[in-house]
Formats: sequence, structure tokens, C-alpha cells
Amino acid sequence: MATPPDVSAASAVSAPDDTRAGAAAAVPAKRPGRPGPPGTEPPPIVPRRHVGRRLSAAAALLVLAMVLASVVRNEAFQWEVVGRYFTTEAVLDGLLLTLWLTGAVMVLGFLFGTVLAVMRLSANPVLRTVSWGYVWIFRSTPLLVQLLFWFNIGALYPTLGLGIPYGPQLFTVKTVNLLGPTLTAVIGLTLHESAYAAEVVRGGILSVDPGQTEAAQALGLSRLRTLRRIVVPQAMRSIVPTAGNMLIGTLKGTSIVSVLAVHDLLYSVQLVYNQNYQVIPLLMVATVWYVATTTVLSGGQYYVERYYARGASRSLAPTPPQRLRVRLAALRSQLHAVTGPGGR
Repeated sequence: MATPPDVSAASAVSAPDDTRAGAAAAVPAKRPGRPGPPGTEPPPIVPRRHVGRRLSAAAALLVLAMVLASVVRNEAFQWEVVGRYFTTEAVLDGLLLTLWLTGAVMVLGFLFGTVLAVMRLSANPVLRTVSWGYVWIFRSTPLLVQLLFWFNIGALYPTLGLGIPYGPQLFTVKTVNLLGPTLTAVIGLTLHESAYAAEVVRGGILSVDPGQTEAAQALGLSRLRTLRRIVVPQAMRSIVPTAGNMLIGTLKGTSIVSVLAVHDLLYSVQLVYNQNYQVIPLLMVATVWYVATTTVLSGGQYYVERYYARGASRSLAPTPPQRLRVRLAALRSQLHAVTGPGGR
């Protein structure tokens, strides 16, 4: 009598294959961007192609190249004349006076503007009104009008004296002998810039959290010490960017004192081209010097902003030299990987 085959043994033999097939079917299909099962490579990630961005960048570079080529190749600029007068004594003397005038006006303007800002924030209504009236008057009047007014102040006050009010004068001096063109320019620019500096400083002080002042008062600090040690250092983060713009604007705005015959950079250039009639090349000399000094001041502003931003963020962005060093190091590593350790 034949014995039927053992069905359980057959099923036991085929069970592992079925189990593996079911397990394989249970594994989900690998999706793009997600790691697959062990032993498989993830699909390559293709970056998005910004066609419009590349086309606009190419168009901007093309226009810039055309403008630079037209400036360099245009013989009317007479670049050899620009190079001849670029470092002459007259131009350098005018540049030094422009820089001195800019520094003096900015220092005096911000000192007086800080006083006006503190007066504007004072609880005394008289001080607030006086500060507001000063800012209102000097911001409402054109700078050229102010300079011409101070230049002709002798018509209103022929003499200036010091003495007892409504009493005898100790000494007097003629206004024409006291106020020359350079001193008049310093006074007019300082009074004008101090009105704007007052609003810049006031805005910076108001940007500080009032809780800082309350905490200082709770510690028993005086108002002056609170302002000097707590409020002003934090307000500098808001003051410095605007102050940098004012500095650059003052540097360029000093050219207006040429109407008072002050020998600044522009007036020195005008004296030269009134003799040799080389107007365009001499104006290019002044333009290049203004661009160079403005670039240096912009770089200084960048590092001053970084200095006062130390407590505002946990990590500061790398400076341009640091970014350049990182890119050069990456380029050297790529070249080393391509050429190999033997340098071939």
C-alpha cells in the first residue's frame, strides 16, 4: 500500500520562498529624496535650473561691460590728462581740506546733535520745545541758503562783542574779520548736520527696550550713567548705519562750500580747469577721488557695524577677506583633488 506524500513537508519546503516573496512585497517602494533599503544608492538630486536668473545676470553683465568699454575707449575723457593732474599739489591740498572739513563737521555735528536729542527726550517742556524748534528750522532750510546767510551775517551784525547783557562790552570784533570762508563753512555745515544728527541719535535711543532703563533705575543708577553705559551702547547698532550714510553725504556735500571760495577738492579742480579749459578730465579727477574716499569710509562703516553688533547675534557673518580666504582654500583643495598628490 503506497503512502501519500507528506503535504506538510512540501509546504514547509516552499514556505521560506513564499515568506521571502511576501517580505519583499511588504517593503515599500523607494521614493525620490528618501533613503532606500540597505545596500541601495539614493537617487541623484538635480538642482533647479534658474534660467531667468542666469539670463538677467548675463544681460546685466553685458550692459556693464558696454558702459565700461564706452568710458575707457572714449577719447574725450582724456585719461592721460586725468593721470597727470590726479596727484598734483593743488588737488591734494583740496582733498585734505575736504577730509578735514568732513571730520570736523561730523564730530561737532554729532556732539551738538546728541545734546539736542537728550533735550528732546527730556521731561522739561522748555528744553523739548527748543530742541524741536531748532530741528524744524534747520531741516526746513536748504543748506545753500544757510551757508550764504552765515557768509553775509556781517550785514546783520557788523560787530560781535562779549560783555554784560544790556551793559558795557568787554571787547568787540568786526564780524568780517572773525568769520572767514572756511570758518563760515564749518559753522554752517555743523548747524545743518546737527539737526539731522539729533534725529538719528533720538531714533537710536528710542530703539532700546525701555526695560533696560527700568532695570538700571532698579539698580539705583543715575540717569546720566544709565544713558552713557546702558542706553547709548545698545543704541549704537541703530545709529551707526545712518551715521555712516550721513558721513558719506557730508563728504560729498562739502563740495557746496565752493560757492564760498573755500579751497576744497571741487574748488581746487575748478581753479585748474579755468586756466587750461580741460573741464571733463579735471572733473574726472575729482570724481575718482570722491569715489576712492567714499569706498574707504564705507569699508570702515562695515567694521564699525560689526563691532557694535557683537551682542546682537550669536555669530557674526564672515568678513569679505575671510570669505575670500575660504574660497581660495576650497579652490586649492579642488585643484589638489584633480591633480593628485603628485601635482600632475
